[in-house]
Amino acid sequence: MHKTTEKDQVMNTSEKYKLADLVVAHAIKSGAQQASVNIYENRSNNIEIRDQKIDSLKESNQSGLSISLYVDKKYSSHSTNRLKESELLRFVEEAIASTRFLTEDEFRSLPDPELYYKGGGTDLNTFDPKLDSVDAKAKINLASMALDEAYKKDERIISVSSYYYDSITNAVMVASNGFRGDAGKTNVGLYVTVSMKSDTGRPNDYWVESSLFMEKLNKTEIGKKALERTIRKMDPKKIQSGKYSVIVENRVAGNLLSPIYSALQGSSLYQKQSFLIGKQNKPVASEKLTAIDDPTISSGPGSRLFDDEGLAAVRRPVIEKGVLKDYYIDNYYGRKLGMKPNSGSSSNVVFETGPKKLEQLIGSLKKGVFITGFIGGNCNGSTGDFSYGIEGFFILDGKIIHPVNEMNITGNMNQFWFNLIELGSDIRENETIRIPSLLFENVDLSGI
Repeated sequence: MHKTTEKDQVMNTSEKYKLADLVVAHAIKSGAQQASVNIYENRSNNIEIRDQKIDSLKESNQSGLSISLYVDKKYSSHSTNRLKESELLRFVEEAIASTRFLTEDEFRSLPDPELYYKGGGTDLNTFDPKLDSVDAKAKINLASMALDEAYKKDERIISVSSYYYDSITNAVMVASNGFRGDAGKTNVGLYVTVSMKSDTGRPNDYWVESSLFMEKLNKTEIGKKALERTIRKMDPKKIQSGKYSVIVENRVAGNLLSPIYSALQGSSLYQKQSFLIGKQNKPVASEKLTAIDDPTISSGPGSRLFDDEGLAAVRRPVIEKGVLKDYYIDNYYGRKLGMKPNSGSSSNVVFETGPKKLEQLIGSLKKGVFITGFIGGNCNGSTGDFSYGIEGFFILDGKIIHPVNEMNITGNMNQFWFNLIELGSDIRENETIRIPSLLFENVDLSGI
């Protein structure tokens, strides 16, 4: 068991603003044309229990300041956790002096103030004020309860581990051209992994639950579900290579979105590393697919009033009935591409759902594969060609027949998403990507 603690000056929001204003003013006085400052605090706990023994106990209390400097068309960013006023002023002066050695970049500038969050707005309810008062014993008990749901419940179990984690974050941001904003967020979760022995290997699986609020966290059946999922993976078999109907479980469907998210980034567009260049307002997927970036959801894990540059958060479609509507463009690459910045990061990505539960999707297949995990692989950002290892289950006449592994899914992202024929109704609302299980047809699967 070990404990790590890092303590610095603790400030309330008003004190953070006061210090941020002081640092910004000093940066301008010392020769910067523009500057933005972020002062943050983060408190977190991580507990791991392995086979009913506490394996690690970590507690961290951190605070710090980061500053972005724009000096004579040159840009740099710096951070420190030493927040004494005298030390900070010297830190800023030294940072400005070092920035002068850099190469000029005409596109470096703070965002247009018209794009900033201007204050006010609806309370997004992303902060649990009670979380900080939960004692360590209660957190350990939660992890122990989750573990005990699986521990020694089957003689084939090799090990069971459970994890508890939480975080409390507060931040204030001030920019020299007018932005002022503060935000707070909490997060708490439980996670259980199970490893077992069989004649053909050592299957393992997990289950996780998370929430912004302790009282809303699902605290039961986490270990039970992890065990059930592991047992189902016992003694997998290979299947013949070919084209299959494929269901991708909601829990792992986000893996297939990662290449798309990267391709939507302004940096990827500018560097010609995106297979979605020039595709705005054109079909990029089946008309079944609609995805909205929505930062306004009450208690959403990705909800926010502004992004990390201060840009006002706005609900907007990303893909609508298969048509690409918008990219993720930050201020810097917006200037380089001649495009209006709308945020270089996602908030809550919400997918339109279908009417069927996962069980109904499975029951609808005469022959197919239910993918529950991805193992390695990659996607070429320029072409969209991809290949991933998969694990899951073979489906015949609407029923799961046996586990499947040592298979690859291959294709090209520019064609693959047109094979989407149905979305389930089973989104996980406590995740930033609210995606249901997905049903594709004519998918290439091959044996390893």
